[in-house]
Amino acid sequence: MNNSTAVPRLKTLQPARHPAPTVKAQRLTHLIFERPDLDDAARFLSDFGLTISHQDADTLYLRAADPTPYCYRIHRGAQARFLGFGLEVRSEADLDRLAETEGASPVEPITHPGIGKQVRLRDPSGFIVEAIHGQSASDPLPHRSALAFNLADKQPRINKAQRPPVAPPEVLRLGHVVIEVADYQATCAWYTQHFGLIPSDIQVLPDGTPIVTFMRLDRGEIPTDHHTLAIAQGFTATYSHSAYELVDADAVGMGQRVLREQGWQHAWGIGRHILGSQIFDYWQDPWGDKHEHYCDGDIFTSTQPTGIHAVSREAMAQWGQRMPKSFTQPKLTLVNLRALIRNLRHSPDLTLRKLMTLFRLFG
Repeated sequence: MNNSTAVPRLKTLQPARHPAPTVKAQRLTHLIFERPDLDDAARFLSDFGLTISHQDADTLYLRAADPTPYCYRIHRGAQARFLGFGLEVRSEADLDRLAETEGASPVEPITHPGIGKQVRLRDPSGFIVEAIHGQSASDPLPHRSALAFNLADKQPRINKAQRPPVAPPEVLRLGHVVIEVADYQATCAWYTQHFGLIPSDIQVLPDGTPIVTFMRLDRGEIPTDHHTLAIAQGFTATYSHSAYELVDADAVGMGQRVLREQGWQHAWGIGRHILGSQIFDYWQDPWGDKHEHYCDGDIFTSTQPTGIHAVSREAMAQWGQRMPKSFTQPKLTLVNLRALIRNLRHSPDLTLRKLMTLFRLFG
C-alpha cells in the first residue's frame, strides 16, 4: 500500500465510471433502519452525538448539525435490520428519469420531515434507495469550532489552554455508508450507471479480483468525500457500517471517552485510514451494528483517477490498532448460513475459493 508496492492489475471491467449515468447523485441524505426498541436506539445514538428531531409511536428521526431535517430514520420492527438510504438528486427531471428505470416507483410526495418528492428503487442486492429532491432545509444546530493547534513553526494559541467539553461529540453530518453484498459486480455497476458514482479506490485480491470499491459523488469541480458509498464483497447483502463527521480529532477522542463511560461496545480505533485518510473510531449499537466517528477525510474532484490497491488487514490503517478480526467477522445465524449456501449456488461473484481467500486474509 506504500509507494514501493507494485500496483495490482484489475481483473474485471467493473467497477468503473459509467459514460452516461441516468442521474448524478448530489448528497447522501439519510439511512433507514428497523429496530425492535426505539428507546435503546435513541440512547446509543444520543450518546454517539446525534439529536432526536422527530418521533412518533413507530418512527424515530435523528439529525446532525447540518441543515438536513434528519439523517437517520428508524422504523419500529420485529427485528433489527438495515433497509437502505437516501440520495439527493438535482431536479425533478432527474426523478422522472429514475422513475423510468426497471422496478422504480413513480415520483411521489415524501411524508417524512422535510417533505419534497422521491422515487423509491431497489439495488440488485435488495437495498432500498430513496432518490429525493426538494427537501426543505432545517436550521443548522450550533457546534463548537475546531481547536487551534500549536505547532512547532506556528503557534496561534498563546496564553490559552485546550479544554474541549466533556459531552457527546456534535455530529456535523452523515458522511458515508458501507454495505456488503454477494452480487458485487452488478451492485457496483448499478450505482455507477444510475447515480453516477465514481470509484475512488478499489481493493483487489492477489489474483486481481476486485473486492472493495470506495465510491464518491460526481459533482464536477466541486470537491466531494473520498467515498459516500463503499461496497464490499460478502456472502450476503448486509450493513457494514456508517460514518459521521466530527469537527476535529479531539471530538473523536471525546466521543471514545463518553461512549466508553456509557458502557457501549467499542469496535476499532482510534486510528487513521489509508484509503480516505480519515481519523476514525468505531462503536457498536445495541444490535452490534457499527457506527464510525471520523474527521479529516480526503476530498476529490471528478478528475481524480481511480486507484487500485491490494487488500489486506494491514491496508486498513496508517497508524493505530490493526483492524481486529472481530471487525469483519459475520454474524453466524441460521438465516445467514442459508443465505451463504444460496448465494454460493447462484451469485456469479461468490465462490468457495474467494471465501477461503477472504478468510485467510481477514479470518
